Amino acid sequence: MPIFRFLTGVFGGGFLITSLLIINLFQILSLVVFLFSRRRFRALNRAFANTWWGWCVIYAERFQGVQVVFTGEDLPTDENAIVIANHRDYSDIVMLLCLGARKGRLGDMKWFVKDVLKYLPGVGWGMLFLDCIFVKRNWTADRASVEKTFAKVNLNYIPIWLVSFLEGTRLTPAKLIASQRHMARLNLAPTSQVMVPRTKGFVASVRGLGGHIQAVYDVTIAYEGTVMKLWELLVGIPRKVHLHVRRFPADELPEADRDLADWAITLFAGKESLLKQFKETGTFSSSGPV
Repeated sequence: MPIFRFLTGVFGGGFLITSLLIINLFQILSLVVFLFSRRRFRALNRAFANTWWGWCVIYAERFQGVQVVFTGEDLPTDENAIVIANHRDYSDIVMLLCLGARKGRLGDMKWFVKDVLKYLPGVGWGMLFLDCIFVKRNWTADRASVEKTFAKVNLNYIPIWLVSFLEGTRLTPAKLIASQRHMARLNLAPTSQVMVPRTKGFVASVRGLGGHIQAVYDVTIAYEGTVMKLWELLVGIPRKVHLHVRRFPADELPEADRDLADWAITLFAGKESLLKQFKETGTFSSSGPV
């Protein structure tokens, strides 16, 4: 690895980490505002998120040369939505930030996050101030806290892009084999590009957010060549990344929980076809402004 790339990664990563810790400090100070106005408290933390995540996008695209190609349907800028995507590496998160930045919704992005991260300064503390959803990946243990967060979002009309990787984890060869075995038990066709989605959280999100969301956005992420690891993004070994976006109006989703779960499984079967096509042709078939 050229020394310049290494130093770029060190200084760039150092800046992002240091600036995030400083923002954490401002987030803690914003608790004073919370005592007088929860609305202004949320507005402040939305601005903090928009600022730091915006720096992540600028670092990836302008400084490290990541090229993001968007195809699919155009997305409105003013609606609440659930955003679901396939998951290959942590760099997927930055790619979704690029999408949020294009639509002016960076500060409204909220994530399903591992519960243990809320104790971690930096990203964990930052997300704690943004009403992100911390889960233990056990629906029995998570249900009450998830429903409480949704109730808060609905009651306060909080703008939201709720991002969820329905596979529950990054795709690896070992996890793919486990997923294929599970799919066999469910009498589903085996996949090689995605894993079977975990549907309980998705169904709970659609039901819990009720009339607050207007759509579900389905994002399929594909990397030219090999999957770009987060450290490669940091040190400047970029890829061209393709995001294919589809929009599904919330009022057209199935009403029964079982049907909605099946809908999500079918959606990921469609992702499998899209990703196989991309692997063969290097592109998704349709393009648009997104």
